[in-house]
Order: sequence, then structure tokens, then C-alpha cells
Amino acid sequence: MSQSTISYLWREPKAAKGFVTGVSLHSHTNQSQETLDFIAEMSRDWGFLQPIMRWAEERSQRASGILPDYARSYWTPPLTPRIAFDLERTQIENNLQLQALVSLTDHDDINAPLLLRSVDSARHIPVSVEWTVPFYESAFHIGIHNIPSAKGVEWMERMRAFTAIPTAERKPGMLREILAELSEIPQVLIVFNHPIWDLYRVGRERHMVLVNEFLAVYGQYVHALELNGLRDWKENREAATLAGKWNQLVISGGDRHGVEPNANVNLTRATSFTEFVNEVRRERQSHVLYMPQYAEPWKHRILQSTLDAIRNYPHFPEGSQRWDQRVYHPDSKGQMRKLSDLWPGEGKQKHPPQWIEAILACVRLMGRAPLSGTLRYAWDDSAKMRAALAEQDA
Repeated sequence: MSQSTISYLWREPKAAKGFVTGVSLHSHTNQSQETLDFIAEMSRDWGFLQPIMRWAEERSQRASGILPDYARSYWTPPLTPRIAFDLERTQIENNLQLQALVSLTDHDDINAPLLLRSVDSARHIPVSVEWTVPFYESAFHIGIHNIPSAKGVEWMERMRAFTAIPTAERKPGMLREILAELSEIPQVLIVFNHPIWDLYRVGRERHMVLVNEFLAVYGQYVHALELNGLRDWKENREAATLAGKWNQLVISGGDRHGVEPNANVNLTRATSFTEFVNEVRRERQSHVLYMPQYAEPWKHRILQSTLDAIRNYPHFPEGSQRWDQRVYHPDSKGQMRKLSDLWPGEGKQKHPPQWIEAILACVRLMGRAPLSGTLRYAWDDSAKMRAALAEQDA
């Protein structure tokens, strides 16, 4: 019989007692390509932004001859694989006094764990990925953890190839074949990430129809549903309810993109990632622990994560210190380039136009006192969370 437990460190300071290891699942590094589509989506949702966006786009085209292409553009999170690994490891070791296991899952890319295999402290890191799985008019993000390292590149090529196939050309059974083969590998863990989030904006009702259809067809190859550390508590309660409906375990997944460590982890008595996978898959046990940062107002945490993406980090390795070195856009010939290379001017040290820096300066003010504190207070939903948890305990 499957069993999932959920604990909250700020309510149960000794929740980790009796466990040996903390497991950080689902977080991102600068090897992950994050779409800029959300900018266009925002302008459609918030009408007042549309004239500002059109003005900025026209000005960009006049100055550089390049019209912003949000679909092809992308940004990368600020943390290098080593810094991301150390951030997650240190939180578990220092805050929980446990051994740490870290599984980094960049979007459709396994470079981070492969690079870390050469670092002594991270040589046992699992080869993992967040795979984008197209499904009808939407797509789901599936965490594939602990892929056999000798076959990692081969598996990644196969998953990327499936993702790239146009819907009309996708043959029945292709997805089932891939998931079935992955599930047959005893050490592999397959997680349905943030299942309630309508990330591709097909509409909540349609999204839930697709989620349930996916689980009906492929649920036998899924080992757990994720409680996501960057989604709010109401959505995670729905995810837990969905898991119960399909007799699935729930599991942690922080989904960190910025510099705040994952807001939830798994607790286990396993000492290796393969043993942890066995605990989830064979013993059907999962112990999720929410860290104190999850109790902070959700909107404020999302704001801070967004600000992390547009900050400059002078102490980071060369090439990732400035925000515009972490954003990529097609040049006039369609070749992907760092935004820092596309600014007008001569020489290596090109800088963003003043009007762009002015806009970003205004956004960054939201993360500074006293405005940050005011927003945090306005967005505080802790009373509702406490009431929901009390109801859950009753």
C-alpha cells in the first residue's frame, strides 16, 4: 500500500529526526533554456502593458533592425551547475543536519549533471532531466531522474527527437514505448511535475481533461506526482487530491530557478539515489518536507525569483555575470546570440540602451525596502494557509 507523508518544518522543527538523507529534486541551472513567451502572454492578459510593449518593440526594431521574437528567445537561470548543486546540498546539510542527495533537472538537457560528474563532491549526482512531453495541444513536464549515465546522451537525444515531432506526424505508441522502456530500468524515477499548472494556457477545464487522460493512458509508468515548491499551497492541495484519485504517491520538487534553495525536499532513510528510488517505486513510500521559505507569501516569492533572473552577479564566472549575458535572441540573420552582443555600439563592453535599464531599475525597486516589505504585507496569505493546514489535520 502506498504512503505519502507531508510535513512543514516551521510547524514541526524535529520533522527530519529519524531520517538519514534529504533529497532535493527538480531544480534548474544555467544549462536550462527558459522561454520568453510569458512576456507576450503578459501583455495579452494585462491590457495596459500592450502600448508599452508595442512602443518598446518598435524602438528596438528602429535601433537595431531586429523585431523581438519571444517564441525563439530564451533566458537561462543565473546559477552554474556547481553553485546550484552546492546551494541545494548546503540547505539540507546545514538546516536539516542530514546527508544530501541532489537531482538537477534542466529543461530537455542533461549537461549539468554530466559536467558535475568531474567534481569530487558531486560525482554521484544522478543524470536527470525535465522532459517536455507534447500532449495534444498542450505539453507536460516529466521529471526523469537517475538515467543510466552510460546511456544518458542516447536517451536525451531520443527524448528531444520525440518533443520535436509535429503533432500531426507523431505516431501512436511512441510515447508509451519511451515511458515503458524508462520505467523498466529499476533505478529510474519518473515524476509528473506540477500537474495542476496550466503552463501552456489551454484553459483550466481543458488542462484537467488532458491531465486525467494522460494519467489514464500513461499513469502506469509514472511513479509519483509532484508537490511543487514554486506553486502555491492551493494548487499543491489539488495535486495531492489528484494523486489520491489515481493511487499515486506525492513527491517533492522545488523547481528552483533563482537563488532561493528548493522550498521542499524529500526525507528518506536511503543513503544513495538508487536506494531512494527503490523506496519510492517498490516500497511506495514518500516523505515530503516543506522548508520555511514556503510559508512566505507566494506572490512575493515569485517576484523574488523573477528579480533573481534580472540581477547582475559580479562574483559569478565570466559570461554569466550580467542579466543580458543570460538572455538569448536571434540576430538579424536568425542566429541565436547573447543579448549583450546585440546592443548597439562598438567594442566588447556593450551595454543595454538607457530606456531598457530604466525599465529594469523600476522593476528592481519592487525587491527593495520599503516597497518590498509593503508588497510582502499586501500579499501575505499565511492566515489562509494556516487555516487550510488546520483543516487538513482535523
